Amino acid sequence: MEKEHKPCLKELKKDYEKIRSKHNLPSFREMNEDFQIEKIAECETDYLVREIRKTIFEKFSNYFRFVESLLYPMDVPIFFFSVIKFLSAEDLEKVKEIYKELSKKEIDVIELDIQYDEKKETEFVKDSFKFWQETKNELNDIIAKIKKNWDNKFEITNKGYFG
Repeated sequence: MEKEHKPCLKELKKDYEKIRSKHNLPSFREMNEDFQIEKIAECETDYLVREIRKTIFEKFSNYFRFVESLLYPMDVPIFFFSVIKFLSAEDLEKVKEIYKELSKKEIDVIELDIQYDEKKETEFVKDSFKFWQETKNELNDIIAKIKKNWDNKFEITNKGYFG
């Protein structure tokens, strides 16, 4: 029998509203659209803001790996080398800035994991939301450029190294 998640989601929204008003966080709808925080409804916690931070960083971690692969293509699928050709020097500068900011976020998360501090957790959530609003369009532009040029330049060679 399937669990009914509606009451859990309602409770999550109610609990979120309490911390939102206390710490001036973005609305539940905004956070859910960008970070899918509704999945937190499936877990019980006394530290909601920590769970929100973990959910945000889960998303950032995926983008961090993607951006890192564009800048430092080691141990990546071969198609990445064709993808990188589509990016201009200006695009790569944007990618470097995003990488730098995501790196800072990773260090912040390590600090927050070591010692819980609700105020620092909420600052991370607010800063991350702001960062994502500024960054998601830049990433979307880079993805659009890659997709636009995909069929034009994608190539795989069967040349290998034989010593």
